[in-house]
Amino acid sequence: MRKVAVFGNAGGGKSTLSKKLSQMTGLPFYPLDKMKYQSGGAEVSVEEYQRTHQQILATDQWIIDGFGNMETLWPRLEEADTLIFIDLPLYVHFWLVTKRLITGYFRQPEGWPENSPILKGSLNSYRVLWLCHKLLIPKYREYIKQAQNTKTVYHLRSTQEIAQFFKSIVKN
Repeated sequence: MRKVAVFGNAGGGKSTLSKKLSQMTGLPFYPLDKMKYQSGGAEVSVEEYQRTHQQILATDQWIIDGFGNMETLWPRLEEADTLIFIDLPLYVHFWLVTKRLITGYFRQPEGWPENSPILKGSLNSYRVLWLCHKLLIPKYREYIKQAQNTKTVYHLRSTQEIAQFFKSIVKN
């Protein structure tokens, strides 16, 4: 485990899992939302985001969580030696986005740039949930089936499986 891609639908806990995994393994953690958005929520240029993303992919060790954009998603998954796909039921993602919306008024959500607008970000997450569920999740599922022959793959389908994942990391 040296290059880890953590991916899945919005609100699934990718950044929380990634940060904890980084603390456990010592691998550097790069949340895509902090690469893609500046403090306050303004988006960086596509060129700047892609340049930063490519620089990180070229290093020997990383944990990168999130989506980013289609141009960087598939190269990141290809470059990773470990894939962690958080694939919770859609209603759980809706609940977790709602929970993040509420708690986000009291503390910055994990992986979000400073002073990000919580309402705007949450509304965007709600918009993305269904689109990702219908269009991207089936592609992710197919991808990890094929990748199991060449990569370490963790397909986490419940909060219990996420907890078990961390126990397995501690044992190794």
